[in-house]
Amino acid sequence: MVNAIYGKKIGCTQVFSENGNALYVTAIEAEPCIVIQVKDNEKDGYNALKVGFGKIKEKKATRPHEGEFVKNKVNLKKYLREIRVDKFDREYKPGDSLDVKIFKVGDKVKITGNSKGKGFAGVIKRHGFHRGRMSHGSHSHRIPGSVGMCSTPSRIAKGKKMPGRMGGSKVTISGSEVVDIIEDQNLILVKGSVPGARGSLVFLRKV
Repeated sequence: MVNAIYGKKIGCTQVFSENGNALYVTAIEAEPCIVIQVKDNEKDGYNALKVGFGKIKEKKATRPHEGEFVKNKVNLKKYLREIRVDKFDREYKPGDSLDVKIFKVGDKVKITGNSKGKGFAGVIKRHGFHRGRMSHGSHSHRIPGSVGMCSTPSRIAKGKKMPGRMGGSKVTISGSEVVDIIEDQNLILVKGSVPGARGSLVFLRKV
């Protein structure tokens, strides 16, 4: 069953529940995803729908990208993505669309997106280390401390928490609740925060 869709994070706001409580929500614009190709287990080894979405100017599209849409006689879109499924609930063909109607208020969804990049960060900001003494003469205010080993194996262990680039990675949160759906604007309001910056792509799948 196809119970997932791609969207764009619009921003955060608040709405009020029926009992008057203010809820922090994130708005996601999920315009209809147009089916470009149907992949099945017999031919491709797995079941999936290749979908296109987002506006793009023709002069900015590459030949291979444009060819995917021309071959299947579908209007050109900016993004090409796949939605994997265990089995199809109905027969799909190029030109069909997936929209916000696949969700309803109260559904629990799993949301995947790329987190905000924070740049190069030390161990205090990146991993939550405690700082050293701030007294005069201390040389270990914000350094990670000893990271090496003895002569055997004489190297830094793989996975050691070190300074480095923070954020900018794939993040998935599970259990977010759909608070409201505004069909005429293709908007889904989900409770809580969503990974990524404003305008970034997110993937929603019903849990």
